[in-house]
Amino acid sequence: MRKFNIRKVLDGLTAVSSAASASSAAQQQQAGNRESDIQETLQSEHFQLCKTVRHGFPYQPSALAFDPVQKILAIGTQTGALRLFGRPGVECYCQHDSGAAVIQLQFLINEGALVSALADDTLHLWNLRQKRPAILHSLKFNRERITFCHLPFQSKWLYVGTERGNIHIVNVESFTLSGYVIMWNKAIELSSKSHPGPIVHISDNPMDEGKLLIGFESGTVVLWDLKSKKADYRYTHDEAIHSVAWHHEGKQFICSHSDGTLTIWNVKSPAKPFQTITPHGKQLKDGKKPEPCKPILKVEYKTARAGEPFIILSGGLSYDTVGRRPCLTVMHGKSTAVLEMDYSIVDFLTLCETPYPNDFQEPYAVVVLLEKDLVLIDLAQNGYPIFENPYPLTIHESPVTCCEYFADCPVDLIPALYSVGARQKRQGYSKKEWPISGGNWGLITQSYPEIIITGHADGSIKFWDASAITLQVLYKLKTAKVFEKSRNKDDRPNTDIVDEDPYAVQIISWCPESRMLCIAGVSAHVIIYRFSKQEVTTEVIPMLEVRLLYEINDVETPDGEQVPPLPTPGTGSNPQSIIPQSHPSTSSSSSDGLRDNVPCLKVKNSPLKQSPGYQIELVIQLVWVSGEPPQQITSLAVNSAYGLVVFGNCNGIAMVDYLQKTVLLNLGTIELYGSNDPYRREPRSPRKTRQPSGAGLCDINEGTVVPEDRCKSPTSAKMSRKLSLPTELKPDLDVKDNSFSRSRSSSVTSIDKESREAISALHFCETFTRKADTSPSPCLWVGTTLGTVLVIVLNLPPGGEQRLLQPVIVSPSGTILRLKGAILRMAFLDTTGSLVPPAHEPWREHNVPEDKDEKDKLKKRRPVSVSPSSSQEISENQYAVICSEKQAKVISLPSQNCIYKQNITETSFVLRGDIVALSNSICLACFCANGHIMTFSLPSLRPLLDVYYLPLTNMRIARTFCFTNNGQALYLVSPTEIQRLTYSQETCENLQEMLGELFTPVETPEAPNRGFFKGLFGGGAQSLDREELFGESASGKASRSLAQHIPGPGGIEGVKGAASGVVGELARARLALDERGQKLGELEEKTAAMLYSADSFSKHAHEMMLKYKDKKWYQF
Repeated sequence: MRKFNIRKVLDGLTAVSSAASASSAAQQQQAGNRESDIQETLQSEHFQLCKTVRHGFPYQPSALAFDPVQKILAIGTQTGALRLFGRPGVECYCQHDSGAAVIQLQFLINEGALVSALADDTLHLWNLRQKRPAILHSLKFNRERITFCHLPFQSKWLYVGTERGNIHIVNVESFTLSGYVIMWNKAIELSSKSHPGPIVHISDNPMDEGKLLIGFESGTVVLWDLKSKKADYRYTHDEAIHSVAWHHEGKQFICSHSDGTLTIWNVKSPAKPFQTITPHGKQLKDGKKPEPCKPILKVEYKTARAGEPFIILSGGLSYDTVGRRPCLTVMHGKSTAVLEMDYSIVDFLTLCETPYPNDFQEPYAVVVLLEKDLVLIDLAQNGYPIFENPYPLTIHESPVTCCEYFADCPVDLIPALYSVGARQKRQGYSKKEWPISGGNWGLITQSYPEIIITGHADGSIKFWDASAITLQVLYKLKTAKVFEKSRNKDDRPNTDIVDEDPYAVQIISWCPESRMLCIAGVSAHVIIYRFSKQEVTTEVIPMLEVRLLYEINDVETPDGEQVPPLPTPGTGSNPQSIIPQSHPSTSSSSSDGLRDNVPCLKVKNSPLKQSPGYQIELVIQLVWVSGEPPQQITSLAVNSAYGLVVFGNCNGIAMVDYLQKTVLLNLGTIELYGSNDPYRREPRSPRKTRQPSGAGLCDINEGTVVPEDRCKSPTSAKMSRKLSLPTELKPDLDVKDNSFSRSRSSSVTSIDKESREAISALHFCETFTRKADTSPSPCLWVGTTLGTVLVIVLNLPPGGEQRLLQPVIVSPSGTILRLKGAILRMAFLDTTGSLVPPAHEPWREHNVPEDKDEKDKLKKRRPVSVSPSSSQEISENQYAVICSEKQAKVISLPSQNCIYKQNITETSFVLRGDIVALSNSICLACFCANGHIMTFSLPSLRPLLDVYYLPLTNMRIARTFCFTNNGQALYLVSPTEIQRLTYSQETCENLQEMLGELFTPVETPEAPNRGFFKGLFGGGAQSLDREELFGESASGKASRSLAQHIPGPGGIEGVKGAASGVVGELARARLALDERGQKLGELEEKTAAMLYSADSFSKHAHEMMLKYKDKKWYQF
């Protein structure tokens, strides 16, 4: 099987589809139609597209920084992204245009600014004093590579170390280079015969800003005197250095080395280390050196007033600990704690009470940035417990395989899900408040509830509260717990339809009103769940096994026995292919030794305890047929009013009555047509079209591959690990540039597998099923990958007891409609143009016995059906809206006339189409494979918005993109992050107010008291006039060719954000100026007060000096 990577821009599909849309807007109008009666209120000015927020863990993190005064955390990534975190609910995402990896971040502490150093040797200054941070200045180094930066607290001069071993100094206010340079050869002079390697560390002595400690990779450390421009001391060690840290008194520093050792040096004793420690080395007898260990990548040395200092380090484990997880080691006095992490450590920082390096540090927590997690450790509590992380960083706990978005849900849903989810919380967290607490929340201008549901590779489903641009996990459901886990590989012969992740969730169908949930998994299994607040123990898990065939004359139908305790349906039900629960699944093989009638997974046969929340109602599995594995499910729908679930794949369709636990319909796709089949097809055995066993879906990743023989649409795809591409014709995958390009060659269409017609869309509704109908009735609309829509009539028994006793009768109506491309979505409008939602039953607690009379019971069970009122004229009662990969049609019912048609795209195909509510009206929203997002009015299908949004469409985005009501949409932008966007003008305008503020005015803590004696005898911190040393007058100008200054676009609030007209921008700029003026005014007053107090202090000091001038020291 040849595989292709789909990574680059889909240049075959980037043709702008708007021209095609406009040219194809030929709308057929029939005489007697009543479409002119519908007033469409949506206009193009109601639409505007912009990104709102990004949630989740920063993908591929590479750098970490913390502002100890503002209490803001910054994380940089390998793709040039910048994520800022304040208090829970205050988050921000920014992006460096170059996309180069962030190698280091440095806050201008309490200034509302941040410096980022990138792998492309640029430095950027970010302004965080606005809701959408922007770059104020950039500096591009031309001749040297940046390796390390250091910005001393309350200094405007940034030290930049390079690969060549030199140090340049940048003024962060003007972002220009100083002429002062520390050259590597001057720094090491004759202490080393060779080049000392890149700069790996720069820091000033906490007690003397004039002394700079420079660490070179080879093992040399130099203490440089900035004033005299020469080295005071040089410290040499055989082992390479990874990091250096000072003791706050400035008399000692500690280095971490590549052999797993730490060396502590006294500043004035450069000859040898004061102490060498191997934290994880085995101490050998005979006083020999301990065995070398893995490199210690970082060390921090933090002091406390009461008690011993903390030495915190990452790495350094001994080489014989193979398979051991990455560790953070905390050494405190004589105790050493080794804290195991789930992923490798990218960086860590110790959070301290003071921003001043020359004071006791008083560490209280450690932030550990892992490859796929962020952990905060409480240093103040015994056992170092972790803090409970309040950010939504666990989206990727197991890879996301599908997601759905619901805006404007019933208001009681979020509290209900939260209450059952609260019981799932882990214990043992730190009792303290989350220490990253900076910033302020924005205004909540959206009041409607929003829920996101994510399905994962391990079979778990997470419900998230996504209201008002925040995200918080509500509840987690594990769908895999209903199945027996295979203990070893020999024990799982049936799961070979997928190589791994056999429980991965592919499709989610959820009815928010009734809270019924239905999922389809990758092993051709469907599970129906009911919500309950009561805990129950299910003795026997109800299950059905269904045999879906792709053969016209299928005679292999096993006995239609039912599970004994359930009522048997009457003769009205179709012949059923059910294997009863008592069927011994393991011994099922047909006469020729091929596996037959076996499901892919084994349902547990022991009692199952089900916690409050979602509880299993029924498990349905497709079974193997004559050695052929079941095909993966491509579409799914559940309806609580009818008590039915329906699902389809490339073999056919099955409908199940989950109340009676019976199969009502089991038809091959061809049989659905009956005698109306427009295609000439040969009956064929499934064995001829044997599929190679695919894998799970969890790699909806950058390099997802699409095998040639799996290319159907994402909606219809037999989703194995590889998501496929849509069209009724086979796409030709262009190997040269890894892009989708379409081929119309007839030879490919004749491929055997491609002629299989899959079920791609299902919709329960109450509407007109035939042209002659005078009133609407319950039915199911079925869409296929060949663009056919078929209607199945549902004959439901009355409610109450009768619903459980009498059978549901289903029959094809004979109605067939045709569109170009696979059907994606269907919806129905009434005569006023309003959406007719599918009938649903309101939620009620199922596990509480009812003592009320039959009448009350009937009342409760009556479905909430939104059928049109009888006063409407019968002639044109409803409109069906059908969206396919290529076009949309509005069909008048019951006449079945196509009254509006819109060819959405000629050169590409629609990946997702949704009929959504916006501004008290409805529209059709589409996302195309060529990156366009489009909206159309309903019912007339006028184009309202067409924006080229995504330059690249990969499989993950194709699989997860979804629109919902009120102009909201989302997709998985990376394996760990959800990107939300809006296509509503109103939300764009309100976005600025809704976003949180990162910067809040906070007074910088007072500097540590020098003490009387220290001040008198010259102890304590020595300050340095850096301006005198590094300014242009002293050091001259730097070489122009060394670095180039690039002014940034920053400063204008929300330039890329909600561009809501020039007037709005001007008003906002004026507000920002007023606010800045106000803050400057406050600052001026504070400065004046400080100057005054400094003045009075100097007067007192002078008087004191005069008083004691002539006295001896012992006379004080």
